[in-house]
Amino acid sequence: MQNMEINRICRLLKYLTTVVIAVLMASCSNNRSSSNSSLTGWTDKDKKAAGFSTSKSFNRQQTPAGMVLIEGGTFTMGHVQDDVLFDWNTTPVKQQVRSFYLDEAEITNSEYLFYLEWLERVFPPSDQNFEHIYQSAVPDTLVWRHVLGTNENLTENYLRHPAYAQYPVVGVTWIQASRYCNWRSDRVNEKILVDKGVLKSLFQEDSITVRGKNHFNVDTYITNPTLLFDGDSTIYNKGLPTNIKRSKGSAKPSKGQFTGRHVKISDGILASKFRLPTEAEWEYAAKSVIEEREYNNIRGRKKYAWSGKYTRNKSKTLKGDQLANFKQGKGDYSGVAGWSNDMADITIAIKSYAPNAFGLYDMSGNVAEWVADVYRPIIDNEANDFNYFRGNIFTKKMIDQEGKVVMISDNTVEYDTLDNGKIIPKDLPGSIQYIPVTKRDAYMRRNYEKAYNVDARDGDLASTKEFNTSEEDLDKKPRMYNHPIKPRQIGESGLLIHQYDKETRNTLISDDTRVYKGGSWNDREYWLDPSQRRYLPAFMATNYIGFRCATDRLGPMSQDKRSPVSRRR
Repeated sequence: MQNMEINRICRLLKYLTTVVIAVLMASCSNNRSSSNSSLTGWTDKDKKAAGFSTSKSFNRQQTPAGMVLIEGGTFTMGHVQDDVLFDWNTTPVKQQVRSFYLDEAEITNSEYLFYLEWLERVFPPSDQNFEHIYQSAVPDTLVWRHVLGTNENLTENYLRHPAYAQYPVVGVTWIQASRYCNWRSDRVNEKILVDKGVLKSLFQEDSITVRGKNHFNVDTYITNPTLLFDGDSTIYNKGLPTNIKRSKGSAKPSKGQFTGRHVKISDGILASKFRLPTEAEWEYAAKSVIEEREYNNIRGRKKYAWSGKYTRNKSKTLKGDQLANFKQGKGDYSGVAGWSNDMADITIAIKSYAPNAFGLYDMSGNVAEWVADVYRPIIDNEANDFNYFRGNIFTKKMIDQEGKVVMISDNTVEYDTLDNGKIIPKDLPGSIQYIPVTKRDAYMRRNYEKAYNVDARDGDLASTKEFNTSEEDLDKKPRMYNHPIKPRQIGESGLLIHQYDKETRNTLISDDTRVYKGGSWNDREYWLDPSQRRYLPAFMATNYIGFRCATDRLGPMSQDKRSPVSRRR
């Protein structure tokens, strides 16, 4: 009997414990629900009932297709093992890089051909308004020619033949690479809206013609969805559900009519815009110093994208094979027949070698890659050590006299002629027109004073002897590199005329010069070091420079859900 009584008491205690836990959980749930109320006291339920937007359960940013997350951190930019040129071009500087996404491999011929085919279809060269658009995006296939070589077969086949479909695209200029990134932003977000049921699949609709300005542009959509297709709402499906209830007695919408609302940035549905990585981002991702990390310190130095001081594989099965595709020596691009060192005499298909610690392929070797920065010999660490980038031109949307945002039409597209004679469109029809911010826009700002900041601290007025003079007071911008010579005296008055030499100085370093990083199939081992940097005018192309895209990481810098406190335990 005593045992039965004890068991009954135990069951009762378990029951009471369960009840107490349930009450506490309900209390916590009520506390959490009450915390959902805004500072005005309006809960999500109140907002929804009144037709206002409510908070969304945004989990986390989705990793874009073909990309990997590069968790940001601090690293030493520059810091090369060897500096045989002794040009102070890679002086070590400490930098902080924010988290971002980067393509795991270079853009391939196959991916770039989709871009070309889309341009040719939407902007047919036979139309006089668009005659230069498609051609401006075509890579220079003649980069394979050599006056003392026979590579004509590559000029005809490398870009378009399926044998090279998964090889990195080359012959692209910095300008072409940047514009591909913009186009990719539109196509990715177009697909997202189609999958969400907001936008119809434009190329599959018989009543819709995708041509000229009538195509999807994410910037135009965010600015004003009615600007697309001249306000033709048939391009949309029902849209996202709205909280506003239909009034009694109002006519029911017709079948297929747009009745919801459009996607906003606050919905967290649209993908961030794609771009070229900055030099700091690219080098940080290539070095992948995380594999040399010990707690919060980096032990040792990395010479390549992989760990170790040598370019050959140490594993038993692949011992002696090269870890990247590069030029072994004079006249040696692949090794001896039957025992090829890197299995390639020119480029090779992407992902042919093992990735680095971040999961990125070919950050050393195969092709060098364009990055976003304008080239200067020195990284100005004193100016900025956080997400460093040189090349900013701050702009704003152009507003017409009626107060409306200006969209570029088929008849208003403008063209530029590059130094090499190539004609390119400034912007594509269907995109929003941007203009540089004015000094009035930047008045009393502390972080910038003007739109054009490409030559900040190295070429602008503030970096010349006229640093204390206003630009409006000068007839022309002074030259940085013309030094003074002996003054000329006028008469006996003692008046001196200050003079400067008139020697013409030529340099490849200009505001149009862009950085490219990494070694290639055409480079010796020295250039495989991610810290090394070279430059080329933005309108030039070679047979050894390709590119990959980047996009920003939004929200927390890591996908790790632990709090900063729990991380340190």
